[in-house]
Amino acid sequence: MERKHMSAFALYQTLSTDVPPTATKPTRQVADKKKRKKENGANKVHTVKVQLKPERKKKRKKLLKSPQREESLIGFTKDEECVNGDGDDLDALLTDLAKVNNSRERASKLFQWLINPIPAKSFFRETWEKKPILVQRNNPDYYKGLFSTAEFDRILRQEDVQYGVNLDVTSYNNGKRETHNPAGRALPFTVWDFYGNGCSLRMLNPQAFSSTVWNVLSIFQEEFGSMAGANVYLTPPGTQGFAPHYDDIEAFVVQLEGKKHWRVYNPRTEDEVLPVLSSTNFDQTNIGKPILEVVLEPGDLLYFPRGFIHQGDCLPDAHSLHITISSYQKNSWGDLLQKVVPAALEIAMEEDVEFRQGLPLDYLTYMGVQNSDKDDPRRKKFFSRIECLMKKLATYSPVDAAVDQKARSFLHDCLPPMLTPEELSSSVQGASARWERGQVMDVGAQITTQTRVRVLRAGCARLCSDGEAVNLYYITENSRVYHKEELKSFEIKAEHTDAIEFLIHSYPKFVTVGSFPCESAEDKIALAELLFERGIIHTAERL
Repeated sequence: MERKHMSAFALYQTLSTDVPPTATKPTRQVADKKKRKKENGANKVHTVKVQLKPERKKKRKKLLKSPQREESLIGFTKDEECVNGDGDDLDALLTDLAKVNNSRERASKLFQWLINPIPAKSFFRETWEKKPILVQRNNPDYYKGLFSTAEFDRILRQEDVQYGVNLDVTSYNNGKRETHNPAGRALPFTVWDFYGNGCSLRMLNPQAFSSTVWNVLSIFQEEFGSMAGANVYLTPPGTQGFAPHYDDIEAFVVQLEGKKHWRVYNPRTEDEVLPVLSSTNFDQTNIGKPILEVVLEPGDLLYFPRGFIHQGDCLPDAHSLHITISSYQKNSWGDLLQKVVPAALEIAMEEDVEFRQGLPLDYLTYMGVQNSDKDDPRRKKFFSRIECLMKKLATYSPVDAAVDQKARSFLHDCLPPMLTPEELSSSVQGASARWERGQVMDVGAQITTQTRVRVLRAGCARLCSDGEAVNLYYITENSRVYHKEELKSFEIKAEHTDAIEFLIHSYPKFVTVGSFPCESAEDKIALAELLFERGIIHTAERL
């Protein structure tokens, strides 16, 4: 008997329904019953005026304002003109940026392109971590070249894309979010069948497969001083792939193709403002009314901070392809203090007898939850002592060492730099050593004291000490796949630390190897050769 063909989606539906969906991070639970919660209600309409050119008449756009959060949303309509006119072709822009001498300046210019016409300074002062912002450009080609459905298809055909690792297949129907990931490699035959049956496709790390996305994110990570990541979302017409939720990252939604209807909601309570973890999926009935509702078209941008609930669905007449660029995950003061406080306590207990003195003999009789309602003077004295010790703890805080711990985590998260043609030709990756006519040619970097060098990027390496040894951590050997490689580092001789600091602080200037503050010319050349071989420095002229 001939077997009837069953689609991938139909086959998935015949499997056990007990398979759990992709795990999501739990929200922080608040136990204090006395804490007052804010309700998320309707918002008043405000008008924002934007004038981008003196000769243009001011245009008005009605915007939504939340009674809970005093800041107003800012919107830029498609009737208004972008600062850079029609926008640069991305390939041309990246080519121009490659000529910028300073990688931090390069990052600032690329970020300004992302959010035009909003000035970056005012964005970080007035909007960042505070409120959503919308840019409508009426220019479908503004982000052209960043990513496309054609690129999506090419990656499926040519790369080893694994379900659950690189690609999620999802759906959201009747208030229920489901993940439909089979095991193994995601091949076009099955993936496009899922899509044809109304499933959304989420590519989790496009930078591993797309050189353009890799280049853009590797530049952005210097703007944020924090990992820059991305997900690509392809959604069929008339469908929704994800339930309402909030994230633990700052999100820049870049619409590439088609259209998508977005709704953004305020954090439900003050406890969910700038949350530590992403939320679970919310029911439509417990998130209130949207403060922003818009249809994004190609060339449009939507930004919202972590904690703002959001959901997007496709209109019946068009698919949607967008990329969400993200940053600032676990990059708060609290995250830093989690490293500072334990270390400060360890130091304080070693150096200060007050921290080693014993607790009162009877403290269990008046402290603790069961005694929290007692009006006992001993409780006030106990809290006063704690407050005094906490203030004193600050004097033992190894803040620089804790910042270096955060920096090491960031360096491990970082993408390796995508080299410009000039950097490639003057670095170890472009060295001319080769096999030719039966023998090796041009082996060995001919570095002398007259060779001019600099670090490859402003933030590509960092000198850190663990108290005993000094190590140089660097990103040039990182993988485009998140944490595929261990964090790279090597020990620096004590007599070479000044030279490393000199190199890092000299950027973006080139300095001669002879100017390194080392004792001998041999030491200077040996250090330069070591850094060159690790890809940390490059030369002003090709060797």
